[in-house]
Amino acid sequence: MGRDVIIACDFSSKDEVINFLSKFTDEKPFVKIGMELFYAAGPEIVKEIKAMGHKIFLDLKLHDIPNTVMKAMNVLSKLDVDMCNLHAAGTIAMMEAAIKGLTREDGTRPILIAVTQLTSTSEERMNEELLINKPIDEVVMHYALNAKKAGLDGVVCSPLEAAKVHNICGDDFVTVTPGVRFADGDIGDQVRVTTPAKAREIGSDYIVVGRPITQADDPVAAYRRCVAEFVG
Repeated sequence: MGRDVIIACDFSSKDEVINFLSKFTDEKPFVKIGMELFYAAGPEIVKEIKAMGHKIFLDLKLHDIPNTVMKAMNVLSKLDVDMCNLHAAGTIAMMEAAIKGLTREDGTRPILIAVTQLTSTSEERMNEELLINKPIDEVVMHYALNAKKAGLDGVVCSPLEAAKVHNICGDDFVTVTPGVRFADGDIGDQVRVTTPAKAREIGSDYIVVGRPITQADDPVAAYRRCVAEFVG
Protein backbone atom coordinates (compact mmCIF):
# COMPACT_ATOMS: atom_id res chain seq x y z
CA MET A 1 0.00 0.00 0.00
CA GLY A 2 1.30 3.43 -0.90
CA ARG A 3 1.69 6.09 1.74
CA ASP A 4 -0.27 9.32 1.57
CA VAL A 5 -0.70 12.56 3.48
CA ILE A 6 -4.27 13.51 4.37
CA ILE A 7 -4.94 17.17 5.12
CA ALA A 8 -7.40 17.71 7.97
CA CYS A 9 -9.68 20.44 6.62
CA ASP A 10 -11.07 21.47 9.99
CA PHE A 11 -12.81 24.63 8.81
CA SER A 12 -16.15 26.00 9.91
CA SER A 13 -17.59 27.04 6.54
CA LYS A 14 -17.74 26.12 2.87
CA ASP A 15 -16.04 29.36 1.85
CA GLU A 16 -13.06 28.71 4.11
CA VAL A 17 -12.38 25.20 2.83
CA ILE A 18 -12.90 26.07 -0.84
CA ASN A 19 -10.57 29.07 -0.46
CA PHE A 20 -7.97 26.83 1.17
CA LEU A 21 -8.16 24.08 -1.44
CA SER A 22 -8.03 26.59 -4.29
CA LYS A 23 -4.40 27.26 -3.29
CA PHE A 24 -3.49 23.81 -4.59
CA THR A 25 -3.21 24.24 -8.35
CA ASP A 26 -0.71 21.46 -9.11
CA GLU A 27 -1.80 18.85 -6.53
CA LYS A 28 -5.12 17.39 -5.42
CA PRO A 29 -4.40 16.37 -1.83
CA PHE A 30 -6.35 13.68 0.01
CA VAL A 31 -8.49 15.64 2.48
CA LYS A 32 -10.28 14.86 5.73
CA ILE A 33 -13.72 16.33 6.34
CA GLY A 34 -14.54 16.17 10.01
CA MET A 35 -17.50 17.00 12.20
CA GLU A 36 -16.99 20.77 12.23
CA LEU A 37 -17.14 21.22 8.46
CA PHE A 38 -19.71 18.47 7.83
CA TYR A 39 -22.12 19.88 10.41
CA ALA A 40 -21.57 23.42 9.14
CA ALA A 41 -21.87 22.80 5.40
CA GLY A 42 -23.68 19.46 5.16
CA PRO A 43 -23.32 16.59 2.69
CA GLU A 44 -23.12 18.99 -0.27
CA ILE A 45 -19.61 20.07 0.74
CA VAL A 46 -18.50 16.45 0.41
CA LYS A 47 -19.89 16.29 -3.11
CA GLU A 48 -18.34 19.61 -4.08
CA ILE A 49 -14.86 18.71 -2.84
CA LYS A 50 -15.11 15.32 -4.52
CA ALA A 51 -16.04 17.06 -7.78
CA MET A 52 -12.86 19.15 -7.44
CA GLY A 53 -10.86 15.93 -7.75
CA HIS A 54 -9.92 15.22 -4.16
CA LYS A 55 -10.06 11.92 -2.33
CA ILE A 56 -12.07 12.29 0.89
CA PHE A 57 -11.77 10.78 4.35
CA LEU A 58 -15.11 11.48 6.04
CA ASP A 59 -14.23 11.58 9.72
CA LEU A 60 -17.52 11.39 11.64
CA LYS A 61 -16.55 8.64 14.13
CA LEU A 62 -19.93 6.91 14.31
CA HIS A 63 -20.74 5.22 17.62
CA ASP A 64 -24.28 4.01 18.27
CA ILE A 65 -26.34 0.83 18.34
CA PRO A 66 -25.60 -1.48 15.39
CA ASN A 67 -28.84 -0.85 13.50
CA THR A 68 -28.47 2.94 13.68
CA VAL A 69 -24.86 2.78 12.51
CA MET A 70 -25.81 0.44 9.67
CA LYS A 71 -28.46 2.85 8.41
CA ALA A 72 -26.16 5.86 8.76
CA MET A 73 -23.38 4.11 6.85
CA ASN A 74 -25.83 3.25 4.10
CA VAL A 75 -26.50 6.97 3.67
CA LEU A 76 -22.78 7.83 3.75
CA SER A 77 -22.00 5.20 1.12
CA LYS A 78 -23.92 7.29 -1.40
CA LEU A 79 -21.58 10.28 -0.93
CA ASP A 80 -18.76 8.52 -2.83
CA VAL A 81 -16.16 9.15 -0.13
CA ASP A 82 -12.94 7.14 -0.14
CA MET A 83 -12.64 6.47 3.57
CA CYS A 84 -14.84 6.75 6.67
CA ASN A 85 -14.66 5.68 10.28
CA LEU A 86 -16.33 4.70 13.52
CA HIS A 87 -15.34 4.03 17.13
CA ALA A 88 -14.02 0.54 17.82
CA ALA A 89 -15.47 0.90 21.33
CA GLY A 90 -18.90 0.35 19.72
CA THR A 91 -18.21 -3.44 19.68
CA ILE A 92 -17.66 -5.99 16.93
CA ALA A 93 -21.41 -6.23 16.29
CA MET A 94 -21.58 -2.50 15.55
CA MET A 95 -18.58 -2.68 13.23
CA GLU A 96 -20.04 -5.62 11.34
CA ALA A 97 -23.32 -3.72 10.95
CA ALA A 98 -21.37 -0.72 9.64
CA ILE A 99 -19.78 -2.80 6.88
CA LYS A 100 -23.18 -4.15 5.91
CA GLY A 101 -24.60 -0.66 5.63
CA LEU A 102 -21.59 0.77 3.84
CA THR A 103 -21.38 -1.90 1.13
CA ARG A 104 -23.16 -0.86 -2.06
CA GLU A 105 -25.25 -3.13 -4.27
CA ASP A 106 -22.29 -3.67 -6.61
CA GLY A 107 -20.14 -4.87 -3.70
CA THR A 108 -17.92 -1.77 -3.49
CA ARG A 109 -17.49 0.40 -0.43
CA PRO A 110 -15.17 3.03 0.99
CA ILE A 111 -12.26 2.03 3.21
CA LEU A 112 -13.65 1.60 6.72
CA ILE A 113 -11.42 2.16 9.71
CA ALA A 114 -11.97 2.21 13.47
CA VAL A 115 -10.79 4.73 16.03
CA THR A 116 -8.97 2.91 18.82
CA GLN A 117 -8.17 5.62 21.36
CA LEU A 118 -8.09 9.32 20.49
CA THR A 119 -4.60 10.80 20.31
CA SER A 120 -5.66 13.36 22.93
CA THR A 121 -6.25 10.53 25.42
CA SER A 122 -3.37 9.77 27.75
CA GLU A 123 -3.09 6.50 29.65
CA GLU A 124 -3.72 8.35 32.91
CA ARG A 125 -7.01 9.80 31.63
CA MET A 126 -8.06 6.49 30.18
CA ASN A 127 -7.47 4.78 33.52
CA GLU A 128 -8.92 7.45 35.81
CA GLU A 129 -11.79 8.85 33.74
CA LEU A 130 -12.83 5.91 31.56
CA LEU A 131 -12.04 3.22 34.15
CA ILE A 132 -10.09 1.22 31.58
CA ASN A 133 -7.33 -0.14 33.75
CA LYS A 134 -5.19 -1.84 31.13
CA PRO A 135 -2.12 -0.13 29.61
CA ILE A 136 -3.14 2.08 26.68
CA ASP A 137 -0.93 0.11 24.28
CA GLU A 138 -2.73 -3.13 25.20
CA VAL A 139 -6.14 -1.48 24.79
CA VAL A 140 -5.29 -0.08 21.35
CA MET A 141 -4.06 -3.48 20.13
CA HIS A 142 -7.16 -5.24 21.47
CA TYR A 143 -9.43 -2.72 19.72
CA ALA A 144 -7.43 -3.14 16.51
CA LEU A 145 -7.86 -6.91 16.65
CA ASN A 146 -11.60 -6.48 17.21
CA ALA A 147 -11.75 -4.25 14.12
CA LYS A 148 -9.92 -6.87 12.08
CA LYS A 149 -12.25 -9.62 13.37
CA ALA A 150 -15.21 -7.48 12.30
CA GLY A 151 -13.80 -7.22 8.77
CA LEU A 152 -12.68 -3.58 8.83
CA ASP A 153 -9.77 -2.39 6.72
CA GLY A 154 -7.74 -0.76 9.46
CA VAL A 155 -7.64 1.63 12.38
CA VAL A 156 -6.96 5.18 13.36
CA CYS A 157 -4.18 5.07 15.91
CA SER A 158 -1.24 7.04 17.17
CA PRO A 159 1.76 6.83 14.84
CA LEU A 160 3.62 5.49 17.86
CA GLU A 161 1.37 2.41 17.68
CA ALA A 162 1.37 1.80 13.91
CA ALA A 163 4.16 -0.77 13.84
CA LYS A 164 2.59 -2.87 16.59
CA VAL A 165 -0.79 -2.77 14.84
CA HIS A 166 0.86 -4.11 11.68
CA ASN A 167 2.66 -6.79 13.67
CA ILE A 168 -0.58 -7.99 15.24
CA CYS A 169 -3.06 -7.43 12.39
CA GLY A 170 -0.86 -7.78 9.31
CA ASP A 171 0.85 -5.47 6.83
CA ASP A 172 -2.35 -5.04 4.78
CA PHE A 173 -4.27 -3.72 7.78
CA VAL A 174 -4.34 0.04 7.25
CA THR A 175 -2.97 2.46 9.85
CA VAL A 176 -4.21 6.04 9.66
CA THR A 177 -2.33 8.20 12.10
CA PRO A 178 -3.14 11.71 13.31
CA GLY A 179 -0.97 13.36 15.92
CA VAL A 180 1.74 14.29 13.39
CA ARG A 181 3.67 17.52 13.76
CA PHE A 182 6.84 18.90 12.19
CA ALA A 183 9.89 18.60 14.43
CA ASP A 184 10.01 22.39 14.80
CA GLY A 185 6.23 22.80 15.34
CA ASP A 186 3.73 23.09 18.19
CA ILE A 187 2.01 19.85 19.32
CA GLY A 188 -1.23 21.71 20.22
CA ASP A 189 -3.73 19.58 22.18
CA GLN A 190 -2.35 16.24 21.03
CA VAL A 191 -0.60 13.99 23.52
CA ARG A 192 0.84 11.09 21.52
CA VAL A 193 2.60 12.75 18.57
CA THR A 194 5.50 12.27 16.18
CA THR A 195 6.96 13.78 12.99
CA PRO A 196 6.20 12.82 9.36
CA ALA A 197 9.65 11.28 8.96
CA LYS A 198 9.31 9.24 12.14
CA ALA A 199 5.79 8.13 11.14
CA ARG A 200 7.24 6.82 7.88
CA GLU A 201 9.97 4.97 9.76
CA ILE A 202 7.44 3.44 12.19
CA GLY A 203 5.16 2.25 9.41
CA SER A 204 2.11 4.52 9.16
CA ASP A 205 0.17 4.08 5.91
CA TYR A 206 -1.58 7.46 6.04
CA ILE A 207 -0.83 10.47 8.21
CA VAL A 208 -3.45 13.10 8.97
CA VAL A 209 -2.01 16.59 9.28
CA GLY A 210 -4.10 19.64 10.11
CA ARG A 211 -2.81 22.85 11.62
CA PRO A 212 0.84 22.44 10.54
CA ILE A 213 -0.50 22.75 6.96
CA THR A 214 -3.80 24.67 7.23
CA GLN A 215 -2.36 27.38 9.48
CA ALA A 216 1.00 27.64 7.77
CA ASP A 217 2.02 30.89 6.10
CA ASP A 218 2.38 28.88 2.88
CA PRO A 219 0.07 25.83 3.10
CA VAL A 220 1.18 24.41 -0.24
CA ALA A 221 4.83 24.52 0.79
CA ALA A 222 3.97 22.95 4.15
CA TYR A 223 2.03 20.17 2.39
CA ARG A 224 4.93 19.52 0.02
CA ARG A 225 7.35 19.41 2.94
CA CYS A 226 5.10 16.90 4.67
CA VAL A 227 4.86 14.72 1.56
CA ALA A 228 8.63 14.85 1.08
CA GLU A 229 9.27 13.78 4.68
CA PHE A 230 6.61 11.07 4.78
CA VAL A 231 6.31 9.71 1.24
CA GLY A 232 9.80 10.54 0.02
